[in-house]
Amino acid sequence: MTTTSDRVSESLMREASQGVAQSVFDGSRLRVVLLVDVYDGAQQQFLEAYEQLCNQVASVPGHVSDQLCQSIENPSQWLITSEWESAPPFLTWVNSEDHVRMVQPLHSCVRDTRSLRFHIVRETGGPAAGSEPGTRRLQASPRMGDGLVRHALTFTVKPGSEKAVAEILAGYASPESRVDDTTQLCRTSLFMHGNRVVRAIEVRGDLLAALRHVAKQPEVRAVEEAINPYLEQDRDLDDPEAARLFFTRAALPAVHHVTSGQDSADAVRQALYYPARAGCGMRLAELLARQDVAALDDPRTPLLRSTIFQRDEVVVRLMEVRGGLDNVALPGLPDPGQATELMELLDVEALAGDGPTLVDGLPVGHLTVPRMALVTDRRAPDA
Repeated sequence: MTTTSDRVSESLMREASQGVAQSVFDGSRLRVVLLVDVYDGAQQQFLEAYEQLCNQVASVPGHVSDQLCQSIENPSQWLITSEWESAPPFLTWVNSEDHVRMVQPLHSCVRDTRSLRFHIVRETGGPAAGSEPGTRRLQASPRMGDGLVRHALTFTVKPGSEKAVAEILAGYASPESRVDDTTQLCRTSLFMHGNRVVRAIEVRGDLLAALRHVAKQPEVRAVEEAINPYLEQDRDLDDPEAARLFFTRAALPAVHHVTSGQDSADAVRQALYYPARAGCGMRLAELLARQDVAALDDPRTPLLRSTIFQRDEVVVRLMEVRGGLDNVALPGLPDPGQATELMELLDVEALAGDGPTLVDGLPVGHLTVPRMALVTDRRAPDA
């Protein structure tokens, strides 16, 4: 059976331009690699927890297979690999509350983990026996990136505290951007819409190392402590498990990035917030990805680059546009022929509930997708 996601992915692959630097929507298979450092003496406990997790993951849509490997040199080092039909079903699962509950038993026996995700571009051997030609679902061609890793965090604050939170988040001193010889925090942009906060970051090198580095900086720690009383979800940064759980739920991964490869002196960075209907977040992100491809392929476009972040029903589109959205109309963004489909995926009640604030945004049908307020945008001096 061909799903809507498959159709969108196949269409995106056909339309893909040279400007698509990152995308989870090309339909190719996904290989996930998890590096695990187990506490000394906890190997058997870890193995039992993995067996339980493995049985649960086997029923997740899109999951193909997995392997558990133990180092022949250091018994505390383990490797878990899994294969998925494509990236979207994996991301839907790994960002879900079900996943949070499934991996809970592992935390007491694991010292550290690192997750890596790869599209399968080529493989030795032919298709599996009996499989149809063209079903290998390999990535058509490698992406040409710019060396930056893009990620975002999102959380909500208590209604009525928005002004105080914005002042705290705008006023802190920038932390040291250099992590080590290979990793640097290049840019941080922070936006708000209503009581939702989105912090988008760009890292050159190891994302996890950069996040850990920033979390330890006194300037950032002071800001995090200052906004704690205003958060809708309580957290205790002195409790490693509580902090890990908060940032797991706050993760807003980048699922698509396009770039013209050009810069402009009048480039304006802006973010649009798309609340999706329940269960429609990934489909909405896919549709926006198609719009970005179409816009970038139009020679008239003022669009310089765009990144789409998505988790559950939260979709954010971070754009850099010559002159900004106030001064230009973006060709194909949105395509009038796609406006109906976009309206079907948006949480119309959430948008309508914002009332007059929606005059500041991007028109879609009879509604407007709200533009998020820029709180701060900081670049490392040598980035």
